[in-house]
Amino acid sequence: MAQVTLDNLWKRYDQTAAVKDLNLSINDKEFMVFVGPSGCGKTTALRMIAGLEEITEGTVKIGDRVVNDVTARDRDIAMVFQNYALYPHMTVYENMAFGLKLRTLPGPLWQLSHQKEAQAAKKEIEERVTQAAELLGIKQLLHRKPSQLSGGQRQRVALGRAIVRQPQVFLMDEPLSNLDAKMRVQTRAELIRLHRKLGITTIYVTHDQVEAMTMGDRIAVMKDGVLQQCDTPLKIYQEPANMFVAGFVGTPSMNFIPGKLVADSNGNATFASTSINLALPSAKQAALKQRINSDVILGIRPADLFDRNLKNPIEATATNTIDTVVDVCEPMGDISTIYLTIGEQPLVATLPSETKATDGQPLTTVVDTEKLHIFDPESEVSIF
Repeated sequence: MAQVTLDNLWKRYDQTAAVKDLNLSINDKEFMVFVGPSGCGKTTALRMIAGLEEITEGTVKIGDRVVNDVTARDRDIAMVFQNYALYPHMTVYENMAFGLKLRTLPGPLWQLSHQKEAQAAKKEIEERVTQAAELLGIKQLLHRKPSQLSGGQRQRVALGRAIVRQPQVFLMDEPLSNLDAKMRVQTRAELIRLHRKLGITTIYVTHDQVEAMTMGDRIAVMKDGVLQQCDTPLKIYQEPANMFVAGFVGTPSMNFIPGKLVADSNGNATFASTSINLALPSAKQAALKQRINSDVILGIRPADLFDRNLKNPIEATATNTIDTVVDVCEPMGDISTIYLTIGEQPLVATLPSETKATDGQPLTTVVDTEKLHIFDPESEVSIF
């Protein structure tokens, strides 16, 4: 196992920078997730760690060793790709054992002249493959070829091939993308259990923020090659560093409403825009009073909006309610996603299925004002 450290890491293609000054320390045995939209640089960063992409500037360390000039095969890492990359003519056993054979069994002539060592190496390979197959629940598939397997089974074989290497670091590049929704959820849980058993430092790349939130010990959110925020899933959800992180993490996305900070009759800062006047957290007033009369962006999570006609944890007042019109209702079982409008301003709420919200009808929503977010409209950085 090993810590992975990225110092001032850059990747340029001619004049285009795919990764910009990335600084990150991934702890020993940690499950780190790189997440972001397509083109944000997450896979490029992973490939530089793997040695599959040349580093323009900066250093990559695995443990105490700088590996910039170390070949991919000598970095003691194992990579699982979106494409399973299994050899179709080999059985599951042969696919899982192939990498180990290349490393420990140089060739037929060596094996003839070193029969005792070759026999010991073959026995160890068999033990490792069998152990990994049992761990992944594919021992009964070892004699089959990839064409005889389902997508989920092929993914387990690709994972098994990485596990038998017993590397210091696992690198996973969107390994669940080719699976259907049900299999993705199941395999996600298996990966979490597997990481807990093996305790190997893992770096996982995905564009799916649900995968990131459910799997990562920490999440590194990237945009345009720049690291936006790195923290625990809960911290990123509750305290996003900027509007991009706030909008990217969470389903449905956070609502953003432009407006202004104004003073109420007691001199406290409140948020005001067309048809909206909301109180702001008392604990944040000291910082907010300095910004009274400034333009801001209000952020509201859909889960922090409630139907006034239902029993709610928040009591309705004049400074925590918004009068809206229902645009579209999407029943989702135990909850409904409700698309609302306030004049021209769209708003999304997730409400209990008991809501009587009806398309085209008015609905008064209650806001949990203690969970509001305020952003600077120019820098888009979080004020709180």
